[in-house]
Amino acid sequence: MENEALIRLGVFSSVLILMSVWESFVPRRARVASRWRRSLNNLLLVVVASLLVRVIPGLSAVAAAKWATHSRFGLLNLFEIPGWVRGLVALVALDLLIYGQHVVTHRLPTLWRFHRVHHADLDLDATSGARFHPVEILLSMAIKVIAVILLGAGYEAVLIFEVGLNAAATFNHANVALPAWCDRYLRWVIVTPDMHRVHHSVRLEETHSNFGFNLPWWDWLFRTYRAQPQEPHQHLTLGLPDRRMELETIPLAVMLSMPFRSDATGNADPESLPAERAAGTRLL
Repeated sequence: MENEALIRLGVFSSVLILMSVWESFVPRRARVASRWRRSLNNLLLVVVASLLVRVIPGLSAVAAAKWATHSRFGLLNLFEIPGWVRGLVALVALDLLIYGQHVVTHRLPTLWRFHRVHHADLDLDATSGARFHPVEILLSMAIKVIAVILLGAGYEAVLIFEVGLNAAATFNHANVALPAWCDRYLRWVIVTPDMHRVHHSVRLEETHSNFGFNLPWWDWLFRTYRAQPQEPHQHLTLGLPDRRMELETIPLAVMLSMPFRSDATGNADPESLPAERAAGTRLL
């Protein structure tokens, strides 16, 4: 607990630097916007969100897990099971929770207002994995705290999950080129950059697919998986279909205010798509 912040910052920084160097030498796509201006604004956004999480009491999933463990509260604490089994169940359950939360942010216009800040990026790189509106981050943390307490997850498992989630988001948003054979095998166990890039397509039927961050299994199970985009990855148009020129150099202030604009909802609900286009995006 004493080193939680240092562990999270150290892993995030290390993976961010590694992926940034990788995508500089072996990029998957040509960029359409200024790399350094985008990266700076994306990282400033995560700084704002991280500071808010730290100053608002009760928004630490790890602290909530420690309380649940010591109080013997939550579902997993009702049974005498090996620690590694409890940890594995907690990791899988929390990943399913994040998948479900992601689906809901696309279906509810109010939540889409905030989540579209993430989708407004015209490029994808390692910094895009940290580009989330602070309100969305706070809501996500509150949901995780409640889930951790009800589940009775151990704080070691929660810390591993939080660190892994940040690392996975940095990896699967990175603009890196993986060999086709490597991507094919990797996406059996983890969401790859090519798999997640489909989710950032400007095409709505592709935006409403590949919701996973860590594990790809939920997209297969709930029929939201799309193996490849309609266009080749090198020519895939990313971002939102509206106000593309405005979004090219979007500053921090605009990202923070975007959800509160009168035109910020857009089309987030797969149910509003024509039936033949939405067929691959519905949940069981």
